[in-house]
Amino acid sequence: MSVYDDMVAECAERAGTATPNVEQEVMQRIALAGLHRGGFFQYAAFYGGTCLRIFHNLPRFSEDMDFSLVEKRDDIHLEDYFPAIVEEFKLAGHEVNIVKKEKKIFGRVESAFLKENTEVYDIKFQTKKTVKVKIELDTDPPLKFGTEQNLLIRPYSFMTRCFTLPYLYAGKMHALVYRAWQRRVKGRDWYDFEWYVRHQVPLDYQHLQERIREFSGEVVEKETFMRLLREKLSSTNIDLVKQDVVGFIANPHELDIWSNDYFLQLADMIVFK
Repeated sequence: MSVYDDMVAECAERAGTATPNVEQEVMQRIALAGLHRGGFFQYAAFYGGTCLRIFHNLPRFSEDMDFSLVEKRDDIHLEDYFPAIVEEFKLAGHEVNIVKKEKKIFGRVESAFLKENTEVYDIKFQTKKTVKVKIELDTDPPLKFGTEQNLLIRPYSFMTRCFTLPYLYAGKMHALVYRAWQRRVKGRDWYDFEWYVRHQVPLDYQHLQERIREFSGEVVEKETFMRLLREKLSSTNIDLVKQDVVGFIANPHELDIWSNDYFLQLADMIVFK
């Protein structure tokens, strides 16, 4: 059995099921190993929902891998680390292709897809096309954040540079209030907000303010942000919020208590750093 297959079996046993999500999580961990081996974390840090799941046991699956440079610079690119990622997958027993994802509205974020080689994705393996991982690097990031080194022991022991929890929280709250999806609500943001409040993580407002300033050009004081947050929490269709997140969690009954009032009460429990 290859290292990849062994890791899938381990994750499936922990999760109690073997699903594409399990394979995606294994791919995420191998990608982190490759980035570490390539020296990527000298210049960048991991953040977002996948970071929260892998290193802090967030009980929902997360698809994307988000990275930020730790300082603004234009000479660090994801493409430089593709050989290390490809080699890591080869060592784990699988070949991958890495393809630049082009978007009409791309912004400052560079994206790539890690997915099984074409040989695997022929017609009789149509469903395998969903087993892919998107990785993104913000090359011009909002700053004023702190990082820490977190350990993974598979596929080998290595450290990943990550945002600390108060700064992860700030990124999530910026997304919750300012993210604008055309057709649906990203309930996963709401799920993560609930997790941060439940775990009494302090919210770093300085970094949140920096994110807002870079996003909109505005300096938003804490009281104004809280007003915008409450407006979002009170006016959003909670059924649409639930519909987005339910496919990413094991126990849908976690959402039974969800209502606009429930989230407004959570907002009152936010602790600022």
